[in-house]
Amino acid sequence: MKSTLKSFFVLLVAFMCSEVSFAQESMDKMWGSSSGNAAPKEGRGRLFSWGNYAMFIHWGLYSSLGNVWNGNTYYGISEWILNKNMANIDRSEYRAIAKRFNPTEFDAMKIAQLAKDAGMKYIVITSKHHEGFAMYHSMVDKFNIVDATPFGRDPMKELSEACKKLGLGFGFYYSHNQDWTYPGGNGGPAVDSEGNPKTIDDYFYEKCLPQIDEITKNYGDMEIIWLDTPGRIPKEYVEKLVDVIHRNQPHVMVSGRAGYDLGDYRTLDDMEIPIENIDGLWETVDVTNDSWGYAWYDNNWKSPKEILQYLITTVARGGTYMLNVGPDALGRIPEGAQMSLRASGKWIEQHPEVIYGAQPSPWKHAMPWGDIVQQGNKLYLAVFDWPASGRIYLPGLKTKIRSAALLSAGKRQALKVAVDGTWTVFYLPTTHKSELVNVIELTMPSEEIEVDNRQALDPETGVKNMSVRFASTDGCEMYKSNWMEKFGEWKHVYCVNKMRPESRVRWTLEFKDSGMYRIELNVRGTGKCVWKVESDEGRFVQNQQRASDLFADRPIGWLKIDKAGTHTISVSMLSGDEKTDLAAITITPVPFE
Repeated sequence: MKSTLKSFFVLLVAFMCSEVSFAQESMDKMWGSSSGNAAPKEGRGRLFSWGNYAMFIHWGLYSSLGNVWNGNTYYGISEWILNKNMANIDRSEYRAIAKRFNPTEFDAMKIAQLAKDAGMKYIVITSKHHEGFAMYHSMVDKFNIVDATPFGRDPMKELSEACKKLGLGFGFYYSHNQDWTYPGGNGGPAVDSEGNPKTIDDYFYEKCLPQIDEITKNYGDMEIIWLDTPGRIPKEYVEKLVDVIHRNQPHVMVSGRAGYDLGDYRTLDDMEIPIENIDGLWETVDVTNDSWGYAWYDNNWKSPKEILQYLITTVARGGTYMLNVGPDALGRIPEGAQMSLRASGKWIEQHPEVIYGAQPSPWKHAMPWGDIVQQGNKLYLAVFDWPASGRIYLPGLKTKIRSAALLSAGKRQALKVAVDGTWTVFYLPTTHKSELVNVIELTMPSEEIEVDNRQALDPETGVKNMSVRFASTDGCEMYKSNWMEKFGEWKHVYCVNKMRPESRVRWTLEFKDSGMYRIELNVRGTGKCVWKVESDEGRFVQNQQRASDLFADRPIGWLKIDKAGTHTISVSMLSGDEKTDLAAITITPVPFE
């Protein structure tokens, strides 16, 4: 029977490939476009490229455990609790959990309404995660929520219908390589229940391919099929999956984690918010707390302001932001996540132009006070930190502004604008009630906006943790460091190491004012290091500081800048361990009045 099924799917895929060719557009064209996050073709990927904001949902058998097994709490991402790196649960014991999984409070319309209230434009939910349990009614494998649990309903059918009613897009996550409970899946048993050896080939043709066929046929029109962790799955298998997906759902977008550059867009690392613009179609995926799946203890929620900052920054870099929630054992989204999503959604309702259809910042990086997006001939300055002085300083804008206005609660208030050398200064009203994020709208003569995008210090606050990514290096190495705070909670930082006394890390920065500036370096390592920070005017500060195994800001001293303008600030390590990492520099003006 199994060999017959395998042969059937080989013939099916061959037939589909001969009937319709879904050859993917060149990845250079797709990911290398200079026009920002633009849809690859009319009617396809519109909610991805225009909406810029989506809900991710991790919900599975693991949700019923909440990161507890045999009375022990495991800290980290809960959807991995079965794995040997966490609770290392016996497969037969884990499968038995399904008998008591009964999410009786699951309400598809409530979840879809929450996404809509949050300002999200589509939902992507786990149809099958690495655990191998299908959250829909699969005819291929009875290890699914309808056949294996007392719940007995297909929540994916209900959610897809709720999304359609509310005008939201819908899509599925599917773990196509890893399956920890099905024989032959990556991380799964090497033999079946009868002791017969099983390989990835058996898993692919018996389960993976037919389940992909199921989810792309039986749940209406879709926006996204989010494949994940391709590992070493053969390329031809990914090609077969992508062909089946595109045949069943011609307008769907396949995630970059399909593998082998066969996706329709690029997916960044988990929880990664880029610090510089990225061309083409891409997304970043993030969590409302620390875990993707539900963990009973994890109440470390992002505030409404944090959600907006991460979302706006992603859009300003040219990407789409997909933010995750993890329903609990009963199918409820935790209250903390709901509160933050609705509050940030109210702000988006007041300022849709900052998110929907917005294009990346012409400056290609954030500002010390916030970030910028573009809509046609308008720039929107998203001010995360309201200045105490009532002035916003914008560096490097070469195009003349037609008008400037502060947007608040549906009202526009004209702002006084002054040009001071290469800086544009906006004078804010003293009576304004600061919002979660304040928005200034600039109307320009045309969509062609000319800027000098070199890094600049805010005259009042300076610059906080300017990444080495924006520096040039000489005699040392730059790399991207990725590590986990807890299991699965990823952090991403650019670093420079292998520094010797003659090595240099140089930032070119615009200083509006001369004066005294406090210097700090963000470093990680062991032992004591002697650092030297020098300007192109010949002035320098030098100090010794101990490095630790966590990145921390270390004070170096005060550096005087004699003349305003463009300066090069260089950093060298005169002594210390070459394994020490330098991540960023902080330069803050020292006030004397």
